[in-house]
Amino acid sequence: MTKARYLLIVVAVGLLGLVTGLYYWSADDQPSIPEARVASALTTPLATLDGAPTSLDKWHGKVLVVNFWATWCAPCRKEIPEFVRMQQALGAQGLQFVGIAIDDRDKVRTFVREAGINYPILIGELNAVDLAKSLGNDLGALPFTVVFDRNGQVIQTELGATNEAKLRPVLTRLL
Repeated sequence: MTKARYLLIVVAVGLLGLVTGLYYWSADDQPSIPEARVASALTTPLATLDGAPTSLDKWHGKVLVVNFWATWCAPCRKEIPEFVRMQQALGAQGLQFVGIAIDDRDKVRTFVREAGINYPILIGELNAVDLAKSLGNDLGALPFTVVFDRNGQVIQTELGATNEAKLRPVLTRLL
């Protein structure tokens, strides 16, 4: 085998690997969650901090970022200030953050006030853990963030802490 032919084979295999990697990387950005599970998640009853019943479908028509968190979760506490800034900067364009706290209502209320959270916070109990699992959080870990487009389709999920650098490109495309 000549050097040229060998080099051509190496380049072809490298390109094939690159294309395969890009395909799987882009597939990760668009989780495959059955429509029925997403629809059920959007209508799952949750409570506001005041105890009023609501569900995520209240924000249909907006780009929705749902963040499952708790006051005792250090990575959750770290990402919230970035969510506050993005809500302030992009809310008028149709972005809506919603936090679902899996925590004690009084602790959440205190933290929301101290952190200056400017988006709705819902209180989740056991149904919130199930809700997160139905949206792809098989581990039940926190934090967990889900991005929905204006039609209620899941566009991206992030298990573990996220930040503006990861979210902004996706949100800009959707807004």
